[in-house]
Amino acid sequence: MYRYPHTKKQDVTDTYFSHSVADPYRWLEDDLSQETADWVNSQNEVTFGYLNQIPFRDAIRNKLAEAFDYVKESAPFKHGSYTYFFKNDGLQNHAVLHRFTDSYESADVFLDPNTWHEDGIISLDSVEFSESDKYVAYSTSEGGSDWRTIHVIDAETGEQVEAPIQDAKFTGISWQGDEGFYYSTYDKPEGSELSARTEHHKLYFHKLGTAQETDILVFGRESDPQFRYVHGYTTSDNNYLVVGGANTTSCNMLYVKDLGIEGSELVKLTDDESARSHVITHKDGQLVIYTNLNAPMAKVVKVDVKTPHQDNWQDLIPETEHKLTINFAAGYIFANYLVDVQTQIKQYDLTGKWLRDITLPALGCATLSDTKEDNKDLYFSFTNFTTPSEIYSLHPDTGETALYRRSKCKIKSEELVSTQIFYTSKDGTKVPLTICHKKGIELDGSHPTILYGYGGFQISLEPAFNPFTASWVEMGGIYAVANLRGGGEYGKDWHVAGTQLNKQNVFDDFIAAAEYLIDEKYTSSNALAINGGSNGGLLVGACMTQRPELFRVAMPAVGVLDMLRYHTFTSGEGWKYDYGTSSQSEEMFNYLLGYSPVHNVKEGTCYPSTLVTTADHDDRVVPAHSYKFIAELQEKHAGENPVMIRIDVNAGHGAGMPTHKVLDGRADVFSFCLDQMSKTPNL
Repeated sequence: MYRYPHTKKQDVTDTYFSHSVADPYRWLEDDLSQETADWVNSQNEVTFGYLNQIPFRDAIRNKLAEAFDYVKESAPFKHGSYTYFFKNDGLQNHAVLHRFTDSYESADVFLDPNTWHEDGIISLDSVEFSESDKYVAYSTSEGGSDWRTIHVIDAETGEQVEAPIQDAKFTGISWQGDEGFYYSTYDKPEGSELSARTEHHKLYFHKLGTAQETDILVFGRESDPQFRYVHGYTTSDNNYLVVGGANTTSCNMLYVKDLGIEGSELVKLTDDESARSHVITHKDGQLVIYTNLNAPMAKVVKVDVKTPHQDNWQDLIPETEHKLTINFAAGYIFANYLVDVQTQIKQYDLTGKWLRDITLPALGCATLSDTKEDNKDLYFSFTNFTTPSEIYSLHPDTGETALYRRSKCKIKSEELVSTQIFYTSKDGTKVPLTICHKKGIELDGSHPTILYGYGGFQISLEPAFNPFTASWVEMGGIYAVANLRGGGEYGKDWHVAGTQLNKQNVFDDFIAAAEYLIDEKYTSSNALAINGGSNGGLLVGACMTQRPELFRVAMPAVGVLDMLRYHTFTSGEGWKYDYGTSSQSEEMFNYLLGYSPVHNVKEGTCYPSTLVTTADHDDRVVPAHSYKFIAELQEKHAGENPVMIRIDVNAGHGAGMPTHKVLDGRADVFSFCLDQMSKTPNL
């Protein structure tokens, strides 16, 4: 048996609709206290004491580093006389932004985040050019936090133009000409900026050469509708400002303002938050809008900018049976359809006329970026589970494509197999599952398998190559990805089928995927691990507490695990569209209590070997979720399986994490899995 640190219990009780619920580990929510910090250190001592003695851990870390050590590039993009691209030479902590004028070989470094901190904890988030490409605004994050700092530099010289904008959050950067830009933030909360509740998002305009204190509040005044998320962006011609306001991550309201008329008011386009919409462009007095309003699979509409209300919208690209997303590039609309989790691209002009289908190299996922209307240099990246990301050029006037950059990844893709099947969930729903393994394996139930899922927030798990998961397969493992309800793979209805009082569908889908893998003898319960992050961490936590005997290993990462209190931290209430809240109704409270992982750990139950992972600077899903869950497990779990927590320091929810931390984390996850399955990796 493992000797876990003592976690004190306190007499804390909350009352929900006359129901009393104990919360003995509430004190772990205080991320500013020395007591919590000491507890984190003591938990890490136990966890790393165990991980350090795994005999093949270092060899796995070395294998992952070797697999990741190849040049990785983004698709290029043009601004002014320069062509820009991101490049990581191999094991750099962060990709570097390069640029050239004449030839790729003459490219120079433009922004190098690796020089900003010796441990790589400051990362580059977004980069936006002003209308004339004279200025560049870029945002940075420290320690993985969602709080951002916005810097402005001269694009030609790279010199800082003015003092940075501090404390932006959940923000885009949208220029109005060269004059200045729009950004979003909250008032700094009282208490911890990493865990205290934030609400009433605000949109500001910053004029270059002025102090941040004088920035103009554009939306979020007391007289404005109050939203948890607000963003603003100008149309490509800089004639209109579009403002989106939302109280959840799934739907929004839209407003538009004529920038050519001084003092003009914001005009409302939509009446409610029942749909997700955004303006693609403005052209010849018409707004072109992407929306899933009355169209679960989404469509493109147009409307006269003088009468832009939703009642006047006219279909431009009608809804089809497949989920639609949009890119606007070189003056064309590229409609990206997700067909059984594979990309198909159709090209349209701004009248809605179909021009052509874009030929892709194979089944997989293609990603094209938006560009200015006069930019004819288009590129897209293509990948699937066995094909490392490659870059193709696309001629927008002919639709012709050509390979631009082939991946230099050392993984032997020809030795890997990726197969999509459809299995049946508990209620008869057919769910896609992609299974990756080496060619020629025998289905004898022996293979160490990681089943990954997410199932929420309309997020689609599209096929994409990852050198770490490919390495897992090379080591003799199987990697499976389930496209659960709650995601966006089949549009809004698929999403809604995994939300609120339907959330159990997501867990049932995941459990059914595990049973399929066992029934078809890919693996067995003794060799099956489940993994997911954020909402996927909730998925793992719920499934391991509902069916503990089904899995050998459970690895919830940065998970939403306290479903009664998630909405009281940072911007967590914005997730209520997916989850509902414990204050919403007694029915919703009882439903949440019925699956909340923190509240469903049973005394005397033998749970799978568990490695909870989180980070001390995670201000998206605060680490208290994971702290309280592991405290419950360590107190109540019966049996010899270890139940541990690995807490990263100076790291956040995942975005911007330096390569060395990513390698350490994946090596520990794989090592934990194989050690607990009594499997030796093929190295």
